[in-house]
Amino acid sequence: MKLLDVEAVLDLETDIQETDPEREVLKELNDEDTRYAILSHRWSAEVGYEEMTGLMKMEERKRNKVRRRYGYHKIIKSCEQAMKDSYRWLWIDTCCIDKRSSSELSEAINSMYRWYQNAQVCYAYLNDVEESTFPTKKDDNKFDKSNGWPEWFVRGWTLQELIAPKEVEFFNKDWVHIGNKRRLAPMLEEITGIWRDVLTDGLSGKSLSVAQIMSWAANRKTTRVEDRAYSLMGLFGVNMPMLYGEGKKAFRRLQLEIIREYNDQSILAWKPQNPRAGSVLAEDPSDFQGCSRTRQLEPDEFVDELTARFEGRGLSCSPRIAVDSRARNQHKLAALSDAVNSQQFHTFTVSNAGIQVFLPIVPSRDSPSHCRAILACMDLGGLVTIDLVFSGRSFARTSINSLLPAAYPEFETLHLIHHQDTNQTRCEFTLDDNLASYHGFTRRGTYPREFTGSTVALSSPADDLVVIVYANDDSRSCFAIGFGYYLGQEWVHVAAYGHFPTQDEGRTDFGRRAYNRMWTARAQHAESMPTRDGGSEDDRFIKHVHIPRSIWAANVVWSEWRAGDSTVLVDVVQCPGCCDGPCALTTIPSDSPSTFAMHGLMKTVSCSYRVTLDGREVLVDECPGQRIALGDYGDYRNGNLIRMGNVFEDMSTLGIDPGYSAYCPVVPRVGTSQSLPPLLHMENANDVAVEDQFPREGYMVLHQPKAISLPANEHGALLLKALSTRLTGKHLVITVIQCSDFYKVDEFGIREHLRDGGAVSTLLYHIVSPQTWKRERPCAQRREQFTNIWEHFHALVNVVPSIIPWGVCLRY
Repeated sequence: MKLLDVEAVLDLETDIQETDPEREVLKELNDEDTRYAILSHRWSAEVGYEEMTGLMKMEERKRNKVRRRYGYHKIIKSCEQAMKDSYRWLWIDTCCIDKRSSSELSEAINSMYRWYQNAQVCYAYLNDVEESTFPTKKDDNKFDKSNGWPEWFVRGWTLQELIAPKEVEFFNKDWVHIGNKRRLAPMLEEITGIWRDVLTDGLSGKSLSVAQIMSWAANRKTTRVEDRAYSLMGLFGVNMPMLYGEGKKAFRRLQLEIIREYNDQSILAWKPQNPRAGSVLAEDPSDFQGCSRTRQLEPDEFVDELTARFEGRGLSCSPRIAVDSRARNQHKLAALSDAVNSQQFHTFTVSNAGIQVFLPIVPSRDSPSHCRAILACMDLGGLVTIDLVFSGRSFARTSINSLLPAAYPEFETLHLIHHQDTNQTRCEFTLDDNLASYHGFTRRGTYPREFTGSTVALSSPADDLVVIVYANDDSRSCFAIGFGYYLGQEWVHVAAYGHFPTQDEGRTDFGRRAYNRMWTARAQHAESMPTRDGGSEDDRFIKHVHIPRSIWAANVVWSEWRAGDSTVLVDVVQCPGCCDGPCALTTIPSDSPSTFAMHGLMKTVSCSYRVTLDGREVLVDECPGQRIALGDYGDYRNGNLIRMGNVFEDMSTLGIDPGYSAYCPVVPRVGTSQSLPPLLHMENANDVAVEDQFPREGYMVLHQPKAISLPANEHGALLLKALSTRLTGKHLVITVIQCSDFYKVDEFGIREHLRDGGAVSTLLYHIVSPQTWKRERPCAQRREQFTNIWEHFHALVNVVPSIIPWGVCLRY
């Protein structure tokens, strides 16, 4: 390790003009043979290795600038204290590591615990303590960003810097001594949760579980996310290379190194604040927040706890074994004892197949894929268990809501998933929520992870859930949409709760509550999703929920095109008064395919021909001798559109400029349907063959076709939403295809005859029924209830007119 020469640093500061410019301030020494002091502190404006070693050779202006820095003042004060305590050498992490060298940095981080442990004394500098005494009471006003205590106690690296040294002396911001670790041990235990004897005597010889040590780091923070893991290596006596940029993977690597080193199942006993599925390893030390009393059990203790847990209940291994058969029960208990004392139980290894462990499990009564495993550790609540789900060839962590059968556990060798492949998507939802903004509902947060855009990807091998919160501050209304994946089934749920999140509570807390409710009921939500048996692949499904204290309802329209790839439309509509809570999914059967070319679902209502527009298959119809224009709408009967108007003509009445670029029609490329066989002859390379949905002899070919379509953007979707009130149930032309002429070829591509196309303007058109133009009929039952209430109230008024204040006019 490189140590500061205390005398050289102070001489440099005392008389820089007389100091030998070649004198070295840092020297390489062996930490085991050298008496040295070490500094523990919070970083701010520090002086680095290059500046410290080159200070004498700097020009005076630059050198004075470095000397005025806060970090330099800290170095000088540390050296003065070391000199006072008769230490010639001092180590400070800011200036004693050449961070330009990755190998030196990696060596320092892997050796740091040992360096603090071998130091004769550690100076803990508390830069935010002004008093001349150590703080003995929590002060949330003064230390509002660090849980009411000096910030030094919530930093990740200072955990090992408190535990490893034999002696720790605390100093305030003015370098006044305010106490030492041994005398302050009771107070430090209250602040940090670290056992008093660990503070005074170190980790050696203590029966501490991995979960307990992790719990000490649960509320600590680091600037770099990787340092959450790197700062804990010394506490567990493991080493691993530094890979800054790997993010949370660093903590996963740390746990795997610990598993390779120790046979301690408490590393699996973490308790996340919110349900999570996937890897059996924790994402962060904060997952161990509730594990300060989780202790590892020796084999004999584990057998005793298993016996006490199951023997007293009179349980049986299977229905065939009589509950009152004491001999059988003793046999099962003996089998548990043999398993715990076997070599398999002491095997805790890591491989590509997962973490191999031998655990007693109890299967779920509701799902053969789920089970509960019992770990060889316990907390105040007894033996610690984790819920698992079988996914492929390994088990993933999950949570089981149903009751487990009353049965003795049986030991099995399990391979547990120890990584979360974020690149592997199990299912994907394409989200279209632009229509919700028409009534002022916008995204206000997602939980438990953030995402933007229109794609919700779920990647858990068994269970996953993402919740999006939508809110309207003006009406103080909100609802949540859940996108889930459970045992191979994707699901969607919408929920609205009466409680509107306050500013203090925040949307995240509302999302957390919605997440927890949906997670608890995820099995039911997945089971409620429709199957394709007997239905059309173009069917759509609507789930509807009334938004409390409003006239609105949130609609979620779901359509699954293929397994793992679904499209979801979120809309807010006027509630027909049919419900108080979420309704079950209702099916909207489709006789013809729907299209998602525009924002919002569009049901194609007539389809005689098939072409491609920009490579996407589209079903179109032939104009029945009438003039059809893009944007026409009206009633569609017997193959004819009874035109009532045009959306471009209506824009001016809505105060919208039709010339605005966002509303301009787009020109997609027209192509031949991919399902057509290769044709042998067409007159022109730009001609396009059209597939007839009702095959007759030959194919129609369009000569130099041109298509124009309504814009597929948010502005177009909101325009249709604005027109939805008065155009309920109407149909809309979203694409027209024009050509100068057309002709016919047979199945071999031979031209049969030419039709006069000189008068042709619009030959084909695409007419749809927009989902946003559909409305549910008002609920007759609810309307009848309101009528009965009114009649009852009116009868009371007639019987007791005096209860109505004078001058009040009642109107129906």
